[in-house]
Amino acid sequence: MLSKRSLVGVRWNFHTLAVLFFFLIGTQVFAADPAVSESEEAISAGKTVFNANCKTCHKLDQKAVGPALRGITDRQSIEWAKRFIVNSQEVIASGDDYANDLYEEYGNLQMPPHTFLTDTDLDNLLSYIEYGDKVDPAAEASAGGEGGEVSGGGGGIPTEYLTIIVVVLVIVLLLILIVLGLIISVLTKYINKQDLPEDDKEFVSQKFDIGKVLKSDGFIIIVTAIVIALVAKTAIDGLYGVGIQQGYAPTQPIAYSHALHAGTLEIECQYCHTGVEIGKSANIPSANICMNCHTHVQNVEGKEGISPEIQKIYDAVDNNKPIEWVRVHNLPDLAYFNHSQHVKVGEIECQTCHGPIEEMEVVYQHSSLTMGWCIDCHRQTEIAADGNEYYDKLVQLHSDSKDALKVKDIGGLECAKCHY
Repeated sequence: MLSKRSLVGVRWNFHTLAVLFFFLIGTQVFAADPAVSESEEAISAGKTVFNANCKTCHKLDQKAVGPALRGITDRQSIEWAKRFIVNSQEVIASGDDYANDLYEEYGNLQMPPHTFLTDTDLDNLLSYIEYGDKVDPAAEASAGGEGGEVSGGGGGIPTEYLTIIVVVLVIVLLLILIVLGLIISVLTKYINKQDLPEDDKEFVSQKFDIGKVLKSDGFIIIVTAIVIALVAKTAIDGLYGVGIQQGYAPTQPIAYSHALHAGTLEIECQYCHTGVEIGKSANIPSANICMNCHTHVQNVEGKEGISPEIQKIYDAVDNNKPIEWVRVHNLPDLAYFNHSQHVKVGEIECQTCHGPIEEMEVVYQHSSLTMGWCIDCHRQTEIAADGNEYYDKLVQLHSDSKDALKVKDIGGLECAKCHY
């Protein structure tokens, strides 16, 4: 038989254990991984982190240099994902099976540590990975077709159609000449059968003499005028072409492919050309920027050793000598151009001036970069003022006009803007 004191002790211990049990259960519930945020702010901030640190090697929904990232919090816990992002080698060295399988699957490529990312950065990054930039497969298929190619919708007539049109016009002109010749022949025969005065008969019956035409003063004057006009046009075109290097594509010391890096891998221009949003010049990237990726990527997939072109980057770093890139786009000293004003403030895409850079194996000067070319752009380009505080007062001053605010309306045609 239990005494009253023993019974109280048992009850107290039971209640203590029950409270402790429910406390532990509650702790586990509240300590479980929080769900990844779906807020627009978190996704937007995460996209910035992704573009700055991950986009070079990863895509959300398909494999690239590394695995597709979407769904990582379904495959592993959020805490695991954060630890792997911060220092993947530490997770691999711990013997984690999933981490080691990934490491082997992707050719033992080491992901650089991201110890500088804060916990908020990591949360936002995971929000973007799970919920950012989702593409509807049906919409993607309808836009790209079965082959995945986006159909071109731009204006203009294809070159082959223009050739067909010209050929058809030439044929039509020849048919008109033949018909006119037949009409003249029929009319001449009909008139000759009529009772005409001798002078008229002689005029109608006269033969076409090509020799007299070639020797006539009118023909000589016309030919001379055409020759002079062609020579003058050629000379003027040559003068206007002085200093224009459109199409210039120099051989670079390293065979760098923009089609691979900017196109296939979708590396942002700003990653290499660091000054494009903050200064006058876009900056030619140093070898150290190249080494951010090529410390780990040393050859094309499936090949051993360091490729000859990547070896040139290593040599430049080892010898502490810059890579002597050949400048492609070069304005005269009398012209002032500021990249940050156009790219950051004006929100102008790089392709507007540099053409389809993401398709170029060898970079060339796409646009003429002449004064007339710049002025035409300033006359036609509308100001991207929505949400841009830089233009608030200018928009207010222009509010009475019904026309869209363009660069020419804010001094874009003033000489001192470019020639200071």
